[in-house]
Amino acid sequence: MAVPKKRTSKSKVGMRRSHDFIKPVGVAICKNCGQPSVPHNICGFCNTYAGRNVKGTKSVVSTEKAE
Repeated sequence: MAVPKKRTSKSKVGMRRSHDFIKPVGVAICKNCGQPSVPHNICGFCNTYAGRNVKGTKSVVSTEKAE
């Protein structure tokens, strides 16, 4: 079994773990309602993206036959 010959210093451990932290989430302010939201995503408060309403805008085509 491999065993290290020397103890790993605190500096070496810190350098190895320098990328293990949790990165902070970016926050963007919604142009429509002014609430903070995740950038490049639909605003959870007013359902807009890039200044236009996106939720509920899809037109649903009915598959039933018109009589």
